[in-house]
Amino acid sequence: MIEFFIGVDGGGSGTRVRLARADGAEIAEGASGPSGLMHGIAKAWAAVEEAAAQAFRAAGRDFPNKSSIAVGLGLAGVHNKQWAAEFVAANPGYAQVALESDGHTTVLGAHRGKPGAIIALGTGSVGEIKLADGRHVEVGGWGFPAGDEASGAWMGLRAINHVQQVLDGRMPANAFATDVANACGGERNAIQTWLAQATQTKYAQLARIVLQHGDSNDTARGILLAAGDEVELMANALDASGKLPIALCGGLAAPLRPYLPAALLPRLVTPQGDSAAGALRLIQSRLEE
Repeated sequence: MIEFFIGVDGGGSGTRVRLARADGAEIAEGASGPSGLMHGIAKAWAAVEEAAAQAFRAAGRDFPNKSSIAVGLGLAGVHNKQWAAEFVAANPGYAQVALESDGHTTVLGAHRGKPGAIIALGTGSVGEIKLADGRHVEVGGWGFPAGDEASGAWMGLRAINHVQQVLDGRMPANAFATDVANACGGERNAIQTWLAQATQTKYAQLARIVLQHGDSNDTARGILLAAGDEVELMANALDASGKLPIALCGGLAAPLRPYLPAALLPRLVTPQGDSAAGALRLIQSRLEE
């Protein structure tokens, strides 16, 4: 018998879970490291387990038998069908697992299961819409570095490219380039070592420096304005009619708002829930079906 539901929001930077009783009442939250499938199936499950254990501790409960728990997950990397299948097959004993992309669960959470669109902006990026007929359509989310426009990693990649141009003498030195360079080792050899080991998460950590210099450096501002244009392109691709509400979600949603095209702003609404809430809704609806 199902006694608990867990909703999981897992990406390239971290994992958040929400714990609910069988009656749907949410009782606690937990967090851990990255659980995007690009980090490996075992690492993804380990992060989910750690965050779930933290949620039960926060609720003042011992971790129960997993056969009494149903888990809904919205994870980055699910578009790789092999990874997704391997992840589900590696279920460590939960009664039921419902797996979708983090975009899918974000749109469920943002509009409480009703029709609407989201553009999630964090380490990666993705746009998704739930149409009136119940279908989900996705835009973007192709993954870094080929896609994920307007994401933290996308901005970080452009920031470190600017550093390369400055160090080569192709662009004049400036405080923005200095701060990015220092975050990556400081001098040329150290930066090249950083580049050889850099992950999507590492690139995304540079986005905060881009934002810090957005008002004072033309290159940083150009990166942010280009990100805003990419957000508008995703919005138009999701809903060219402009009729359905669009919620910007993720850690970069608020910081990027000043750089969005003015024509986009009237279409935006505040999300009513997050991806973890959407993951709870996902598993609850799957069991009802």
